[in-house]
Amino acid sequence: MPTEQIILGIDPGTTIMGFGVIKTYDKKMELLQLNELNLKKYSDHYTKLRFIFERSIELIETFHPDHIAIEAPFFGKNVQSMLKLGRAQGTAMAAGLSRQIPITEYSPKKIKMAITGNGNSSKEQVAGMLQNLLKIKTLPKNLDSTDGLAAAVCHFYNQGKIQGSKSYSGWSAFVKNNEKRIS
Repeated sequence: MPTEQIILGIDPGTTIMGFGVIKTYDKKMELLQLNELNLKKYSDHYTKLRFIFERSIELIETFHPDHIAIEAPFFGKNVQSMLKLGRAQGTAMAAGLSRQIPITEYSPKKIKMAITGNGNSSKEQVAGMLQNLLKIKTLPKNLDSTDGLAAAVCHFYNQGKIQGSKSYSGWSAFVKNNEKRIS
């Protein structure tokens, strides 16, 4: 892990896209930016996607992030909302990919767990913890920006950790599930 890096965190949305940028060095974090892109005034979905892309590129060109951490959409009952949210996320990801920046996606539960230690924390609890961690004087009215910041902080905390889909209870379970790898 590099000693100094910039992480851009994004909470994608078609109404509000929240974002936060942190600079990390050694085991410390410094807040560089905390803001949101308000898209409520645009009724056309494609116009919103254009602004998401343009703002993401602007953030990349301003801060030159080494990594982008993005909150994954949660599964809801409204298919149209999920489709629109997925498009917003894909647009932000495309901006980063167009500049060859590595992107990591985190579930809302994983982000909350990394920040507060509880995967079921409220937005207010996450924002309060970030306020303490990064010495933020005043929290924004909308907490979408702190959700974006939380994705960046989650990435900082999770770098270097092996993220596999399997877990083992001990060596015997590992050996049993990987007999072909044992010589």
